[in-house]
Amino acid sequence: MQVSTENLVDMLQEIESADPIDYADLPFGEKELRRLVVGSLVERHHHVRNDLNVDDVHAMYLLSTAKLLLENTVLHARLLILQGQSVDVQALLAPFRLKTRPDRPDSE
Repeated sequence: MQVSTENLVDMLQEIESADPIDYADLPFGEKELRRLVVGSLVERHHHVRNDLNVDDVHAMYLLSTAKLLLENTVLHARLLILQGQSVDVQALLAPFRLKTRPDRPDSE
């Protein structure tokens, strides 16, 4: 797959259609923010793929994803607490879990 800002922005928009992000009341446009974020990641990708071996690139992406997911979960939990709601971490992480088939055990 060609890693370009345009390709990834289009794919991100498609993913967001299934699970929309609420950009309401933010002081920037969603299209501009999406392009800025993706452009930054594409630039980083092109830089690291030349400097690291494949396993290190995968580890870097896994760690980056883990950091973002952790931060998102903490922010979501804080928002729920501020709204007086209970926090169920398993429910917060459910959208990010892979759906496993009954004939295949989860892999770690």
